[in-house]
Amino acid sequence: MSLEQLKNRLETTMGKLASSPYLEKVLAPGFATRELYAMYMVETYHYTRHNSRNQALVATRDENLDPRYMKFCLKHAEEETGHELMAFHDLKNMGYTLSLEDLPTPLEETKVLIAYLYHVAQNGNPLARLGYSFWAERVYSYIAPLLQMASGNLGIEKKSMTFFNEHSEIDEEHAKQVDQAIERFAKTAQDWEDIGNCLETSLLLTSKMMDAVFEQFMSFKDTRTTRYTFLNQ
Repeated sequence: MSLEQLKNRLETTMGKLASSPYLEKVLAPGFATRELYAMYMVETYHYTRHNSRNQALVATRDENLDPRYMKFCLKHAEEETGHELMAFHDLKNMGYTLSLEDLPTPLEETKVLIAYLYHVAQNGNPLARLGYSFWAERVYSYIAPLLQMASGNLGIEKKSMTFFNEHSEIDEEHAKQVDQAIERFAKTAQDWEDIGNCLETSLLLTSKMMDAVFEQFMSFKDTRTTRYTFLNQ
């Protein structure tokens, strides 16, 4: 396998997800509101809080890992540390008065994504987690329509989109580093397959999380009741 084949696998998976009826509704003018964005940022806070931890966990494994790969994992984890606070501050910049304690616990689908990444970090091929980083660091070109909708139709101000805006600049360099790591450390066909499997599985789990957020939003639109209680301030 090669980086080009990984990119093709990403394109194929993204193409399947793009046909979601939920996505069509979200992009329809006048359907979504700022509350949908706020709900998603809560879940973003939760899973992002664990990304540096499960990335660093790879380097603590007992296998005889290449020291250069261990350093890559630890450096990447360090650079990701605290990024969840950007999502939290984006919420506050939307005008919500809240503390971290006011955030609801993550959705079950978010918990599954988090648990999967810890499982990948601790078990099986130590290189597999690179599959998550491979798509997560280059996702912005795929979600551009959603970001344009947020800043346009929903009127989300730039100060409330720092998680996405600043990440897009940071992750451009990170994507190059991940590509280099995959090419340097993936030695066998099984390495590439395990990286590809993590890519696809973690992306599908993220999509399920986003579907769950959409369903929460639909319920909120119908009843104005929600587990995201700060929305009713």
